[in-house]
Amino acid sequence: MGMDIVVIGGGMAGARLAQQLAPHDVRVTLIGEEQHAPYNRVLLAEVLAGRYAPDVIALPAAGCTVRRVVRVDRAEQVAVCDDGSVVRYDRLVLATGSNPVLPPLRGLFEDGRGDLPLGVHAFRTMDDCLALSEAVGPGVRAVVVGGGLLGVSAARALAARGAQVVLAQQGEYLMERHLDEPAGRLLRAHLESLGVEVHTECRVRGLRTQSPGAQDGPRVVESVELADGYCLGADIVVLACGVRPRVGLAQAAGLDVAKGIVVDDELRTSDPRIHAIGDCAQHRGVVYGLANAAREQADVLARLLAGETAAGYGGTRALTRLTLGGSATPFGSTGIAPFDIAAFGDPRPAPGDDVLRLADATRGAYRKVVIRDDRLVGGILLGDLAAVGTLARTWEADEALPATSAPLLHLLTNDGGS
Repeated sequence: MGMDIVVIGGGMAGARLAQQLAPHDVRVTLIGEEQHAPYNRVLLAEVLAGRYAPDVIALPAAGCTVRRVVRVDRAEQVAVCDDGSVVRYDRLVLATGSNPVLPPLRGLFEDGRGDLPLGVHAFRTMDDCLALSEAVGPGVRAVVVGGGLLGVSAARALAARGAQVVLAQQGEYLMERHLDEPAGRLLRAHLESLGVEVHTECRVRGLRTQSPGAQDGPRVVESVELADGYCLGADIVVLACGVRPRVGLAQAAGLDVAKGIVVDDELRTSDPRIHAIGDCAQHRGVVYGLANAAREQADVLARLLAGETAAGYGGTRALTRLTLGGSATPFGSTGIAPFDIAAFGDPRPAPGDDVLRLADATRGAYRKVVIRDDRLVGGILLGDLAAVGTLARTWEADEALPATSAPLLHLLTNDGGS
């Protein structure tokens, strides 16, 4: 008889693992908190923009049981759920994902109940997406706090729905984690061409709210206050300030936790019967927080649990690719062309590194690679990903590059260097 594998978390990592284990002689129980079937979280902005219906981004997975696990009893090898049920496991997999970071803004929590004011939204789950979709429309004033990948995606989607969008980013340029300053400038120009008002080096201090009904009734957001005292009028506010791994279950169970749940090359926690994958897992000091890493970890763990291989997980070396929407939506033709971004490794050169750049401001295209000790260590492509296949193969191979300049230019051109 196959072993009982319990997967806590119905997100991309958990659903992928359940799918990969389905053909094998194991019994898999997938437990998720969300009422929706597992879905591709990367495409939530496309649902918000109106390009996809929610069911289009659903993921294939063995049936997901909707429950909330409140405790893991390692001695008894059971997961205890909030409805009082217990699920026994031979192997337990924590795929609990991450929570949105809610910044310490003045006025965010003032009702004593810990509720967000009406009109203030995180943007992490399908429920978040559907609530935003219901609230947005032509002329609605929207302020997005945070200029990372999620904030940029949300701002663009809201603009596609006709909202008047302001994006406030505390850093020097957009998507600082993935891009360099020139690429950030091009991305800003792209957003501004869509009507998004972008403010960088802009710190948000708080929210101003009103209570239109009873004194103890719900508060409604009316503006976002910046550090210099200027207020941005807002009907809706999107908080896109990053995410934090969900490690509460692991901590309560006594597992080793740092930034995330610490795992080894076999994705085992400090308890060899418990594994962790996806946004909640920390491997060799890194919490990846990327969809491709979650998929790779799920695939590796599926092979290990099925006894197919003894090879472990060595970390991700795949490119991170983001396509920012298309033009037509059910809400009308927006005239917004797709905008592609791919990034990998570390695009910030160290002393002695070689850097190759090609930029075409008229087409909004930018390409850059960083080479160290004859190896490709990082890069950015923005606006035109024609060279992404060559870069992906070179990056993933991690082999020494030829010494001549022509093959290096080949990395950034569409047709072999011509």
